[in-house]
Amino acid sequence: MVERVEGLVRIEVDGVPCLSYPGLAGPVALGDEVVVNVQARLLGLGSGGFDVLYVNLTRGLELSPDEGAHVMRLPYTPLQSAVRYAEEDGPLADTLDGMPVVCCSLHSQVAPVCAGLGYGLRLAYVQLPGGALPVSLSDAIRALKTRRLIEAAVGVGACLDGDVQCMNVYSALAWAGTEEFDAVVCAVGPGIAGTGSHLGHGGLAATDAANAAAALQGAPVLAVRVSTQDVRERHRGVSHHSRAALELCLGSFVTAWPHGLPPPAWLHRREEVDVTGWETTCADLPLDHMGRGPDEDPWFFASAFAAGRLARSLVR
Repeated sequence: MVERVEGLVRIEVDGVPCLSYPGLAGPVALGDEVVVNVQARLLGLGSGGFDVLYVNLTRGLELSPDEGAHVMRLPYTPLQSAVRYAEEDGPLADTLDGMPVVCCSLHSQVAPVCAGLGYGLRLAYVQLPGGALPVSLSDAIRALKTRRLIEAAVGVGACLDGDVQCMNVYSALAWAGTEEFDAVVCAVGPGIAGTGSHLGHGGLAATDAANAAAALQGAPVLAVRVSTQDVRERHRGVSHHSRAALELCLGSFVTAWPHGLPPPAWLHRREEVDVTGWETTCADLPLDHMGRGPDEDPWFFASAFAAGRLARSLVR
């Protein structure tokens, strides 16, 4: 047993790092006989350097449904479980009344976005499918909650282990409005899924969040994925993930852009943001993007920080 944190246990199985999610697979202890999923590790995926416990043959599941639950999460799969959704607890707000919603295409943008929003606000994090599904996998979210930059984490759809579970991004945003949060940050979980194609990637979750926020009379702010150091041409400059997300936004939105970095000529709906001091503001946060930190790829983090700072100016 290596480490236990909320919703997650890090273990070793036959000397290989492995993750276990007690909310899905039940408890695990030293000496248990388990079956693990090895595919992500064998493929050498960026966020898959470990196995995932699938079933504990020693203990079984030993899980009970949430009290009052009657909707199945991950329905008709071996991992289906009955959970209580926030929509079942009462009516939700009809409008966000201008509440800013920062829409990220990558999980590693969340920490600098929250730093840009700053302290003294009630922030909700909404995780959409498109990367890792368990909110509990994210060390960044744990750190942001510990530092009181995030008050609550919401799992949307198949995402799990949030403080709150919602059926879709519309109801998740409406829940945040009902609970009178000041702003929302939306993103996929760690380890974005992608095929290298224009539309086949989890980054379009940012579009889903922006369209939902616009439909509910919120104020969507797009966090652009920018890198000057990525060796892949499709992700250098403005990533093709962000470009696709911007092209598919249907309602009103604004794109944050860090002052000092020349913008691409095609990026018309943008607002330049002074990001002076972002390094100091983010200094105690876990910043990592594809193994690169703020010293190696500063504009990636500065552009995300810009989205948070712009959203802060929109808080009513």
